[in-house]
Amino acid sequence: MQTDTVCQSQFVSMNGSTTPVLSRLSYLASEPFAVTIAFRTDRGHWIEWAFARDLLVEGMRNPTGIGDVRIRPDLSTHEDILALEIESPEGYALVEIERDDVEAFLDRTLAIVPLGEESENFDVDAFIEEITNV
Repeated sequence: MQTDTVCQSQFVSMNGSTTPVLSRLSYLASEPFAVTIAFRTDRGHWIEWAFARDLLVEGMRNPTGIGDVRIRPDLSTHEDILALEIESPEGYALVEIERDDVEAFLDRTLAIVPLGEESENFDVDAFIEEITNV
């Protein structure tokens, strides 16, 4: 049985804190170009960021991103860590995620929608209706 959703939770280090933060990576085949990372707050709410899956794929090997989300392999001594920088007018966060966790997540998303086949799974008409009926 194949699913069209991937959701993976893990603890991450945020802004160099020694207290881990629960995070969740999500992917939906109906939104094939994007992944979402969410962070659980102290009150049980989730703060979510959506960004291009391609950015996450490329960030596994090379520093990438020029906007609100930048991803890079850890360039220091921690080759098993992936650094994710998120920036907005409200603040900045540096998230350190285990590379193996991200790789397993990406493998599962690519099994659902391989790279280059995203447009075959994207409903343009539904997207246009969604953004025009706000």
